[in-house]
Amino acid sequence: MQPILPGAPWLIAHRSMLGVNRPHKITLNGRDYVIWQNQKGEVSALDNICPHMQAPLSDGWICQERNTITCPFHALEFDSKGRLERGDKEDTQPITQPLEIIVKNDCVWTYAGFEPRLPIPELHQKIVDEYELLGVTGEKSIQGSFLSNLMVNYDYNHQNGTHKELFRITSCHVSSFEKNGYYTKIQQELTRADNTFTEIIKNPVLGIFPKNLSNTLEYAFPSTTVFFAKTPIGDIAQTHLLYPETENRTKTFILMYVKVNNPVMKFLFKNSVLQAGARVIEQDTGAVESLYPREKPKIRLPNEEIMFYAEELYHDW
Repeated sequence: MQPILPGAPWLIAHRSMLGVNRPHKITLNGRDYVIWQNQKGEVSALDNICPHMQAPLSDGWICQERNTITCPFHALEFDSKGRLERGDKEDTQPITQPLEIIVKNDCVWTYAGFEPRLPIPELHQKIVDEYELLGVTGEKSIQGSFLSNLMVNYDYNHQNGTHKELFRITSCHVSSFEKNGYYTKIQQELTRADNTFTEIIKNPVLGIFPKNLSNTLEYAFPSTTVFFAKTPIGDIAQTHLLYPETENRTKTFILMYVKVNNPVMKFLFKNSVLQAGARVIEQDTGAVESLYPREKPKIRLPNEEIMFYAEELYHDW
């Protein structure tokens, strides 16, 4: 396939998603890779194909002593540079291609071998400087193009329908829209219906959101959408990531960050906040996967310029 947005930085994993000494398969722009983390926290990545008989290395295992990955067919070992392990004899040339990665603030980034066209977004540094990670949620492969998923993330209006019942939304309004190259920021005002006790029992996250919410959404094209919300128990930074697996399949997951004064409240609401994030992904997935082939819109909604600005950045890449 033709690579989508070559030279863009892609956040492909968080350390907490990898475990220790466990092969983890990812697909990026139509190519499969195996990624793993050793007990020292060092992260390595290679082409997922064994150069002997093309077995998937992600089905193999990690040799802890040598930090090598072992092919499941014939137990051939490869180090983090793609060199065949031969015991006492040292191979100097890789025979399977390593994937160059950058680990920053526990996030694993890659340019997938292309010359960088954008830096890793400063937005992520801003988040880790002020918030702590609550967890990862909503990891999913969506059957839909990267552009379709991108435009859903930039389309704040879909909350009026797609997420209406989940958060009991009655109105959604954008009061400001700022754009600065590949960075975009909007200020959003949400109004929610009153929640019944039964609704809060079923969806505890409703109990921490006020009736009127003033939220900020910040976008770092093309991978990152961050939803900043203030609640009575603390602040949330829901960091929504995308990267293209294939032409018609897009990977997504959420890094949920929080800033709370009372750790007890963090403990009490952790699961419900993560579950709400996963439910957002499920609803977005349903929206994307049910779309008919795209035609030119015959209706325009208020403040859709942010969505079409993202589309313009995509096509002008």
